[in-house]
Amino acid sequence: MNKALIAVAFALGLASGTPAWAERQLTEDETTKLLSALAAQGCAAGTMRFDDGRYEADDARCSDGKTYDLEFGADFQLQSKKLEH
Repeated sequence: MNKALIAVAFALGLASGTPAWAERQLTEDETTKLLSALAAQGCAAGTMRFDDGRYEADDARCSDGKTYDLEFGADFQLQSKKLEH
């Protein structure tokens, strides 16, 4: 992708009022940190990814025996924990 096209895509993201975050797989370092953050919540990994500027773990099994979707900020601090139905 050329630099001009990247600049246009970035500008469109800014103009829309939302960052141009893309869903992506985690790096090895991010995976380690997210697993640690999940363990601190009493949960084991579900489907993990980076999306919309935050880390997500969907369908994580927690110590209460229930399944949750958890979201963490860039600092790996818990932002939300929603029970899966």
